[in-house]
Amino acid sequence: MTRRVKEFVDIEDHSSLDDLIDRLVELRDGLPPEADAELKLRGDEVFGRRISISYFRAQTDEEAECEKRYAEEARESKERELARLQQELGVVCYAAPGKRGKLRIVA
Repeated sequence: MTRRVKEFVDIEDHSSLDDLIDRLVELRDGLPPEADAELKLRGDEVFGRRISISYFRAQTDEEAECEKRYAEEARESKERELARLQQELGVVCYAAPGKRGKLRIVA
């Protein structure tokens, strides 16, 4: 199963109504199926306002490869940090048998 990525498109507030409608129609027609598109008005008086459209798309092969590489690295880093903390505290955590795999602490 491929992960889905949330993509954002911002439209600045300095456009004519016809340009805005054309842009929104173009975006809608280019959305993938099951995109779950969402439109929000963002910003304020100081920094300006914009229309923000978010939708989900399938993850590209390049993104999946990069995420896989960093996910393994993050998991290894967490395991090293847990081992370091356990050694520092003199405590060992392990998954207890039974429901929901709760952690059990043994000193």
